[in-house]
Amino acid sequence: MEWDERYRTGTYPTDPEPSPVLRAYLDELPDGRALDVAAGNGRNALFLAANGYRVDALDQSGEGLSIVDERARSRGFADRVETIRADATTHEFPESRYDLVTISYFRTLDRLADVKAVLKPGGVLFYQHHLRADPPATVGPSTDRYRFDSNELLRACLDLTVLYYDETTEPRDDRQSATATIIARNTRGGAQSYPRRRLTGRDA
Repeated sequence: MEWDERYRTGTYPTDPEPSPVLRAYLDELPDGRALDVAAGNGRNALFLAANGYRVDALDQSGEGLSIVDERARSRGFADRVETIRADATTHEFPESRYDLVTISYFRTLDRLADVKAVLKPGGVLFYQHHLRADPPATVGPSTDRYRFDSNELLRACLDLTVLYYDETTEPRDDRQSATATIIARNTRGGAQSYPRRRLTGRDA
């Protein structure tokens, strides 16, 4: 498997930082149990576990999940992290189990309804992924097939209460990224509570 080889050979960072948006809005998110879909080597899962969540880290890469397990043990919170080796495109997601779901850089709109169904009432979805852009972004997938169109992620989450949405570009070393990020809550109604905006400009 390609990702197993990347993790095994060290061509992918073994200790990546969590999303700045997730970090900035952490205090606004419900406590409890979290699911990190396509967790990779744990950039978000380990951050959440370090902040008290019980986290299920789901990924099809055994090498990536081994890194998650090792880092959780070395940091003293292995009891808060459960790794699940499974393909998110075919996994049978349980309903109404999680207070928080995170997805970073994995396109899964055809399964998004099933992913959203795992949220408890009031649970929150955090999702970020690469965008198609003009000029084309050079960070992420090499073709637009695996990127979102403008507003595609937003439209897919309009059955939830959108708390934060952003489409942005930013330089990364000598490359350019384009990313869509959403935070949305499993609630309905015309008048609801909303978090104070925490990020501006390139911080997002």
